[in-house]
This record gives sequence, C-alpha cells and structure tokens, in this order.
Amino acid sequence: MRTTQRRRPELASFLRSRRARVTPADVGMPPGLRRRTPGLRREEVAQLSGVGVTWYTWLEQGRPINASAQVLDAVARTLRLDPPEREHLYRLAEVPFEPVPQEPTRAVGPEVQGIIDALAPLPAVVYNSRYDILATNPGYRALFVIPEIVDIGVPNALWTLFTVSEDACPVLHRERELPVMVATLRSSYGRHVGEPAWEEFIRALSAASPHFAELWASGEVVPPGPRVKTFRHRAVGELRMTSQSLSIDGMPECRIVVYTPEDAETHEKSRLLMETGSSLSGAKEN
Repeated sequence: MRTTQRRRPELASFLRSRRARVTPADVGMPPGLRRRTPGLRREEVAQLSGVGVTWYTWLEQGRPINASAQVLDAVARTLRLDPPEREHLYRLAEVPFEPVPQEPTRAVGPEVQGIIDALAPLPAVVYNSRYDILATNPGYRALFVIPEIVDIGVPNALWTLFTVSEDACPVLHRERELPVMVATLRSSYGRHVGEPAWEEFIRALSAASPHFAELWASGEVVPPGPRVKTFRHRAVGELRMTSQSLSIDGMPECRIVVYTPEDAETHEKSRLLMETGSSLSGAKEN
C-alpha cells in the first residue's frame, strides 16, 4: 500500500510532463483557440487513446484506479513515449511490463570499442544476451581466434564452444563450463520466449549440437556472474582467468566481459601471449 501511495503522485507528474511536450500538430490536430496548456489537453489525450475523459483524468490525478496493458499502450502511443518511458509508465501504474520484441543487438559504437581496446592486454569482448560476439580487443583475439574457430563462421561464443572439436577448444573443463553458459542463456531466454530470432537460434544450435540440446532440455537457470576459467593456448600453455561482466548503458542485455589473470603465472603468460601475436594463436594442449 505504501509503495502504491508513493508511485501514484509520480505517475501523475510523469503523465502531465509527457502530455505537455506533445503539441496538437504532433498528432495531426488543429491548435484551436485560447489554448492555455503548452501541449495536449486531457480530453484530447483521452480521445486519441480511446479511453474515457473521466478515467484518464483520474489516472493523471494519481487516483488508485486499475489500468490494463492495452490502455497504457494506447496512452503511450498518444504521448509518443519511447521504450524506456513506456516501461517507466508501466512500473508507475503497477502493471506487469512486457517489452516490445526486438532483434538482439549486433553492433557496438566506437566508444565501447575504444574501452575494450584500452583494456588490452586483458582479453575483453562484448556479448549480447545470446552470446553473439559484438566486439573484441587484441587480447581476446590472441586467446580465442584460431583457424578452427574462424572456419565455423558463426560469431557466437556458444556456437563455437559446442561445435569446435575438443582438441581445438580454448576452454578447458568444458564439462563444467558449458552447462553454466547454457543456464545463463536460459535466464535471458525467459524475456524472449516465442521471438523468432531466439527460437531459431535455439533450434539451430540444438540441431548442430546434441550436447547443447541435452543441456537445454535440463531447464537449469543461472544469472551471469564472475567465474574462474582455465584456457589453453598452443604458444603459452594454460591460463587461469577470472571473467567479470560489466553492463553497458544504452545497450540493453549487452555486457563487456573482461578476463583478468588469476595468478602471477597467468599474468606473465598473458604478457607473452600479446607479444607472441595472433599469428601463433591457437588452442591445443601440448
């Protein structure tokens, strides 16, 4: 009850501010005479949204009335709310929010690329929630980019790890690491059930890898988190790295993953790896 009492005044203020910025011309209406409000009138918002004037007035006054998702969507369209504003409207009205399905992010800007480049020699990569590889730095490429992986032709970490041969895989202990990655994928999948891009990805990877299909069927779910992983490289041997994820403002469901040496030996091997260069990159035990 206390939460509702705090949200309703905020909802009222939010709706008034959004209404004030939309002019009649924005929605194809004549300006009219003797207009005292800088934006739309309440009755205009109600008319354009297909709701009653009294109901919308009560909503904007912060009264404890119930609103459906369909009505909130209509109001959001009238007030020309962008996706973050639409979500904010839902939260304030205490209605479960369902985001509009979107294709996974597939590109990064120069600012994000500059950040991960500056982290070298630490390996760093940008993933979306489906483990698509959106950007890498020299440290990541020296550790991971090998002919066997390039030949696969799919810029996705999960696809690589489930379809490359065990001898060529950069990650040791796949029996331990792969289930965690699949469980992390499923925690993101819950927000995208039924979306064509996600369903096709799950279907295609299940067909390409029976092991993935088996793990996916287990239903395990875990959120992303730091882990110590062991990698192998034909030039420098084994490296123990801690993976840490960082969210990116303006890129929903994307994260920078940075790998830092777990011990002094790995720190030295990481330095040697960068000096060796990508021409000797590889993942094979001696």
